[in-house]
Amino acid sequence: MRGVSGVIESIRDRLARDPDSSSVYLLTNSNFTPMTGNLSSWPQEETSSKGWLNFKFYDPRSKRDFYARARPFILKDGFHLLVGRDTRDLKSIQQLLKRAMLWGVLITFALGLFGGGIMSRSMIRRIELINKNSRDIIAGNLWQRIPLSGGNDDIDQLAKNLNHMLDEIERLMFGIQQVSNNIAHDLRTPLTRMHNRLEQLQIEFKDSRSHNDTIQECIADSEQLLKTFAALLRIASIEAGGHRVNFSSVKLNDLVNDAVELYGALAETNNLTILIEDSQLIIFEGDQDLLFQALINLLDNAIKYSPTESKITIGIKQTKHSIELIVTDDGPGIPENEYEKIGQRFYRLEASRNKPGSGLGLSLVKAVVSLHRGTLLLADNNPGLKITLRFPID
Repeated sequence: MRGVSGVIESIRDRLARDPDSSSVYLLTNSNFTPMTGNLSSWPQEETSSKGWLNFKFYDPRSKRDFYARARPFILKDGFHLLVGRDTRDLKSIQQLLKRAMLWGVLITFALGLFGGGIMSRSMIRRIELINKNSRDIIAGNLWQRIPLSGGNDDIDQLAKNLNHMLDEIERLMFGIQQVSNNIAHDLRTPLTRMHNRLEQLQIEFKDSRSHNDTIQECIADSEQLLKTFAALLRIASIEAGGHRVNFSSVKLNDLVNDAVELYGALAETNNLTILIEDSQLIIFEGDQDLLFQALINLLDNAIKYSPTESKITIGIKQTKHSIELIVTDDGPGIPENEYEKIGQRFYRLEASRNKPGSGLGLSLVKAVVSLHRGTLLLADNNPGLKITLRFPID
């Protein structure tokens, strides 16, 4: 019994030296009756294949249940010894690790959302900037380009490709315009000479009525051709943007009054009434001559296509972001599916081909509006046509 007595003495000595120790000891006889130790009974759990015993025990000091891990031994004469440690510290560490991992996941998720939000907002801003520039380009501002962020990322590569495409389109369009301008220049000189010679012939054959009538018709045709080429060259000059140097402060109400005074007599001849609405004092930065030309082109078209005893209305309206010059008539109007084609050079509706004109009037208006960074808008006036020249307020 000395061996067992020594074990008992050793266990009691260790527990006495460190009563708060996390060590677990239990010595029982062959019937598992406790003889010494800090456990009240032998655990009921089965020993694992590796020889360890994991069990739960009640601690009377803290009055709480704890888990322990111990190694059982069989001593001489059938005594049983259990030596191990409670796992409360391990459980605490596990809980600490779980909380740390949980907070780590939450923080990572929050940072991911925050970073994703910043990247998404930045991406949306850049895409919206591309959309805004695209809308300006569609509106006719072909010199507009998409700005680069400098990061050389995928969106920058897309912007570069779009800018290269716009450069090529602008180059091709400039080439086409240059060809038409060269043709207009080249043909205007011989047409002018022909016109002068016809006038000379008219003087020489003034006593011959048949010859004089024929020559007069040729002169009228040549004058119409000269006006057409002059309009082409004027439109090309406006689209080149050189007229921006002539910008000054323009009183739009005075411009409207002058246009109505100029075309008032022609309107009365056709039994038409021109009304001015909202003629308030509005000052706008632009080319006064070109704006006046655009306005009288609109008036001329309205008078040309309005039925007798109808009215034409001119109005000026200023909003928070724009200034609008509006001309309406009670004529036949334009089908909505033709709106996009209006403003193209030489484009005329089939119903208008029997009326005098070259189809360049609204082309010049559109060029003037684009020069002023504006928009040409068409709408149904029910009946008639409503044309709005909308200019942004910078």
